[in-house]
Amino acid sequence: MADKNWQAGGKNLIPARAAVCLVALVAPLGAAWGLPDSIAPANYVGSADPNTVWEMLIGGIVVCSLLAAIALWILSALRKVKRSQLRRNAFVSNALNNLSQGVVMTDPQKRIVFCNDRYLEIYGLLRSDISGSMTGPELLEMRHKRGVLDVSVEDFYKYAGNPEGLVTELPGGRSILVKYFALPNGGSVATHEDCSEQRKLSRQLASTKQFLESVLDNVPVCVAAKSIDDGRYIFANRAFERFSRFSRDNIVGKRADEIFQPETAASIDAADRTALDSPGGQFRNQFIVERGSEKRVLASFRVVARDEKNQPEFLIVLFEDITERKSLSQELENTKKFLELVVDNIPVSLIVESVSDGRYLLANRSAETILNRRREDATGLTAADIFDPREAKLIIARDEAAIRKRGLLTEEHPISTKDGLRLFLTRRMTVLDEAGEPQYLIKTPEDVTDRRQTESRMVHMAYHDGLTDLPNRASFLQALSQMIEACEGTGEEFAVLCVDLDGLKEVNDVFGHATGDKLLIEVARRMQTTARGGVVARLSGDEFGLIIDGKQPAAGMALAEQLAQALANEFQIDGKSVRTGVATGISVFPRNGADAASLLANAGAALFRAKAKSRGSISIFEPEMDQQIRDRRVLHQDLSLAIKNGELSLYYQPQAMARQTAASSEVIGFEALARWQHPIRGFVPPSDFIPLAEESGLIVEMGEWILREACREAASWPMPLQIAVNLSPAQFMHGDLVGLVHSILLETGLSPGRLELEITEGVLIEDFDRGLALLRRLKALGVRISMDDFGSGYSSLSYLQAFPFDKIKIDRAFVINLGRNPQSASIVRAVIGLGHGLEMSIVAEGVETQEQLGFLADEGCDAVQGYFLGKPLPIAQYAVLVGRTDTMEPARKTG
Repeated sequence: MADKNWQAGGKNLIPARAAVCLVALVAPLGAAWGLPDSIAPANYVGSADPNTVWEMLIGGIVVCSLLAAIALWILSALRKVKRSQLRRNAFVSNALNNLSQGVVMTDPQKRIVFCNDRYLEIYGLLRSDISGSMTGPELLEMRHKRGVLDVSVEDFYKYAGNPEGLVTELPGGRSILVKYFALPNGGSVATHEDCSEQRKLSRQLASTKQFLESVLDNVPVCVAAKSIDDGRYIFANRAFERFSRFSRDNIVGKRADEIFQPETAASIDAADRTALDSPGGQFRNQFIVERGSEKRVLASFRVVARDEKNQPEFLIVLFEDITERKSLSQELENTKKFLELVVDNIPVSLIVESVSDGRYLLANRSAETILNRRREDATGLTAADIFDPREAKLIIARDEAAIRKRGLLTEEHPISTKDGLRLFLTRRMTVLDEAGEPQYLIKTPEDVTDRRQTESRMVHMAYHDGLTDLPNRASFLQALSQMIEACEGTGEEFAVLCVDLDGLKEVNDVFGHATGDKLLIEVARRMQTTARGGVVARLSGDEFGLIIDGKQPAAGMALAEQLAQALANEFQIDGKSVRTGVATGISVFPRNGADAASLLANAGAALFRAKAKSRGSISIFEPEMDQQIRDRRVLHQDLSLAIKNGELSLYYQPQAMARQTAASSEVIGFEALARWQHPIRGFVPPSDFIPLAEESGLIVEMGEWILREACREAASWPMPLQIAVNLSPAQFMHGDLVGLVHSILLETGLSPGRLELEITEGVLIEDFDRGLALLRRLKALGVRISMDDFGSGYSSLSYLQAFPFDKIKIDRAFVINLGRNPQSASIVRAVIGLGHGLEMSIVAEGVETQEQLGFLADEGCDAVQGYFLGKPLPIAQYAVLVGRTDTMEPARKTG
C-alpha cells in the first residue's frame, strides 16, 4: 500500500518535468531561425524562395528529430526514475517486514498507510483483513472483537503513548509490549514487541529471590553480612533481629559501633579483622556481648566471600547464643548468586524441598555427603531419584509427617552414603506461605554415627568391667532379675555363685599391678570357658559372680568344683608362673531368695562362710545364715527410701590450718559426711549403711544427693570456705560423673575452686585408665581432687605419680598412733615430705589430742581434721565459722 502511494507521487512529477524540458528546447530554436511569432506557415510558404523552402523543410525535420530525441531521452529518464523508486520502496518495505517488532503507520487522518508482516503474525491477522481506507481505531476495534486486545481503544491510546508503553496479554499466555509515537505531520507509528520470555524470566528471578530470602529468614541461626569496605551491615535475617532486638531497617547500613555498646563493638571489629587477615578467610570464636542490662556469650563463625577474581567482596557472620550451655544473608546483593553464597557457607547441612512436588530446590555444600552427589546435580530431583527405594520411602514418609505437623520434627534414621551406612539426626521445619499453607520443607541432616557409637561404648563401659570386659555388678544384677523373671512360676531352679580369687594381693605385691591385671584377664577367660556360655561377671576387684541353671544345688556344686580345678592350674604370665585359688559361695533360686539382691547377698554370705573355713572351700547358703542377711536386706530396703523420705542429712566436720593450738588453727573448710536417722532403728552408723550402699549400687543415687546438698549449703555461706565431698568408686563407673558435677555447680552457683572431691585408690583400682581420664576431666572443671585414706592401700605411690592430686589425706590409723608408735611418726613425716615434694597439700585425719596437733604443726602439715578441732555436726552448730551471726556458737567452743 505504501508502494502504491509512493509510485503515484512519482508519476505526478514526471509530466511536469517533461513539459519544462520541451519549452526550454523549442524557445531557443525559434529565436535562432528569426521567425517572428506572428508569421503563419501558409504565408511563409507562398512567398519564399525554393531554396529557402528547402532549408526550412530541412530545418523542420532537424527540429522534429531533435524533439523526438529529447522525448525519447525524457521517457528513458522517467523509466530509470521509476525503477529506482520501485527498488527503494521495495527495500524499505522488505526491511520493515523483516523487523522482529510489529510496525503500524497512520497518516494525519489516522488511515493506515503501512503495517508489516510481523504485526499480522503477532495478532493472527491476514493482509486482506486490512482495507485500504481502514483507520487505526478501526483496526484496534477489530482486534478487540477477535479477542487479541485486552483493553479498550481509548485505554490503548491512553497508555501506549507513555514512555514505558502498554503490555497487553494475548490468549495462550503471550505478552506484547506496545509503544505509540505521534509524528510531527499528525501521523503516527506504533511498535509491537513480544516480551513473553522477558516477563517470564523476570518473574522467575523475583520468585527465586523471594525463595532464597525465605530460606535465610527461617534458618535458626543468626546470619549477617557486612561490606568489607566500610564495615556496614548489608544483611540481617530474622534470627539476628530477634537476638539484637533491632529491626533490620535499623541494622542494615550501620556499623557495629552504631548498634552495640563500645566493648561489644570492639570485640566484633577485632573478630572481623582476624577473619579478613586469616589465610583461609575463616574465623571461629566465642565472645561476650552486652544486650541491654545482660551479658550474652556468642559462638560465631566468619567467612570472607570472594568474587570471581578471588578478591574479598563480603564478610558473612553466623553466630549463636550459647549463654545457657556455657554457664554450660536480607540483602547483600540483588542476585541469586549472593544468596546462594550465604547458604553455602552456613556450617550445617541444609536441604530445601518443595512441598508441592517433593523436589529439592536447594542444597548446600555440607549436604553433598548425604546426597552422594554435587548439590547442583541434586537440584530438581526427588528423594526417589537420589536414594534407593527403601530409604526413599522412609524419607518421604518422614517428610510428609513433618509437613502435616507444620512445625519442627526431629528424628534419627540410617542412610547409605559413600562412606557406608551412617546414622543421621534430621531436623525438619515446615515453612508456610502467606496463606498459611506449607510451601517449603527445610531439612538439616547431621551425621551422628560417631556420637552414637561413642555413647554405645560408654553404655557398654557402664555395664562392663574395663579390664576383663566381663559384665559388672550392675549388669549381673540385671541378668539375675531377667533369670528370675524367666523361671518364676515354672518350677525351674538356678544357682548364683560368688567366687573370690585368692592371692591377688600377693601377686600385685610381688610381681606388680600389671601382672595382677593380666592374671585377672586370664582368670576371666578360664571362668568363661568353664561356664560354657553361662553368665560370668566381675563383681569387684577379686570377686566374680556366675549363674548356672539345672538341678540344684548339684549343678552349682559341680560348676564350683570345675572352677576350682580350672583355676588351680598355673598361669604363665610374662614368663612367670603364677598360682591362685578360689573360694565359692552358692545360693539357689527360689529357696534362697526371690529377688536379685537377696540371691546375691545370700551367695555372698555363703562365700563369707567358705572363706572362714579354708582356702578353696565351697559353701552353700543355709537358713541359719539368714538372720544377718535378713537384717541387711531390710536395712537395704529402708536405705533405698531414706533419701526420698528425708531421713538422710549432712553433718559437717571442720578442716583447719595446722597450728600449735586448736584456738590458733584457722578453719579453712568442712568435709560433708552423710548421717542416717532411721525412724525405728534411730541413728544408723555410717560404717553400717555406707558399705551396704556400695554393695547395692545405692551409693550412686546417695552420692548425687550428698554432692548437690553440700554444694547448695556451701554456696549459701557468707565465708567462701572449702567444702569436701567423698566420691565412691561406683560413681566413677556409672553415669556421667563429670556432667553431674558440672550441672550441680551451675545449679547451686558454687565456685568450682571451693569444691574438693575426695577419692580413694579404689577409683583407680577398678579401671585405671578410665578413672584417670575422669579425674583429669573433673580437674579441668576447676575443682580440687584429694586422695583420701592415703597409706591404707598398696599402690598409692604409683597413683600419685600418674595424677597431680591437689591434696593428700593421711589415714587416721597413722595419726592415732602418734606419740605411741615411732613408726607412725616416721610414716607421717615421710608422707608430709613426699607431698610437699610433689607440690601437694597434706591433711591429717583423726586428730584428737593436743600432742598430735603439735606434732603435725611442727612437721609442716598443712591442715588437720579431727574431734580435737570439731566433731561432725549440723552446719548450724558452726554458724559463726561460715559467717552467720544469728545462730549459736560453733561446737568447738561449746565442748
